[in-house]
Amino acid sequence: MFRPGLEASEGGLAGRATSSVAADEVRGPSEFWGGIVECCITTEPHQGATYADQLSVAKAAEDLGFQGYFRSDHFIRGRAVGGVESGLPGPTDAWVTLAGLARETTSLRLGTLVTSATFRHPGMLAVTVAQVDSMSGGRVELGLGTGWNEEEHLNYGVPFPNRGARFEMLEEQLELITGLWSTPIGERYSFRGKHYTLEDSPALPKPVQVPRPPIIIGGAGPNKTPSIAARWADEFNLFGSVEGCRLQFGRVREACEAIGRDPATMKFSVAQVVLCGVDDAEVDRRGAAVGRAVGTEIIGDDVRPQGGDPQLAGRPDQIVERLLQFKELGADRAYLQILDYADLEHLSLIASEVVPNVR
Repeated sequence: MFRPGLEASEGGLAGRATSSVAADEVRGPSEFWGGIVECCITTEPHQGATYADQLSVAKAAEDLGFQGYFRSDHFIRGRAVGGVESGLPGPTDAWVTLAGLARETTSLRLGTLVTSATFRHPGMLAVTVAQVDSMSGGRVELGLGTGWNEEEHLNYGVPFPNRGARFEMLEEQLELITGLWSTPIGERYSFRGKHYTLEDSPALPKPVQVPRPPIIIGGAGPNKTPSIAARWADEFNLFGSVEGCRLQFGRVREACEAIGRDPATMKFSVAQVVLCGVDDAEVDRRGAAVGRAVGTEIIGDDVRPQGGDPQLAGRPDQIVERLLQFKELGADRAYLQILDYADLEHLSLIASEVVPNVR
């Protein structure tokens, strides 16, 4: 049976855990988040951003009252942004970046959407995340997934197993990482799986958060993903439309019930590219700056621009209306993906005209 914070394997209670939270204590979303929709900023730095760019956005987000700064974990540029094909300045490592931000910020939740299980050995990842959690004073969250971009694996010499093997790796990593973190100080931890073996590990260091940093699992797969999330995730995330979230959130709730877990212990979240403007012209300008054509029909049916990514594009009131639809589905958090790191006025507009109206 699921025990929040102790058992978790594609992804376990998320939110503002503190040292006073007992490992077996079960709390619903309203006790964590007070029924509000948290608004976090998320970024895709592999598309072309330095650490300084990310620091600027993160510090602005914190000053403006956003709850978190999250970033992807990729190493090559995807489709061209703003027509630039050079790939410069090149990638930044997700966890090195978050370690830096941990020392430069004071209140933001910090994490990945999401780290690929193929990129790092889980024993070392457990050490890294625990250290960054300590550096941040207990503000880290671990998003973990199977990985999908074969090209970046080939580019940097990282093995890319088939999909079934990657799901096996993900589940083993979730069990192993949470096992290392939950092993009492002074005891040893061993693990023997198909892909990983640990022998007599001291299981150190420990994260600051008790029982551990929240684990985020996401994806639209109809079977495996919901069952893994139900077992391991504190938060389930979907980069999808309103109808897609309705369907997948329902599957995750059913998967929780199937293993005897109260679905109320799962935090749900949605991620969307955001292009906000005071009028259509400003929305179009912001879209053009990042290679996104949004046209005049801004909000109606879910906008799916080039590449198929879900997108919130429109005036503040239109974006609020859409976010409230996600809230009605049970979304506790919204990740607003920012693509133009220099446009801090964009963040200010969202903070002043959108965030207060979705709480």
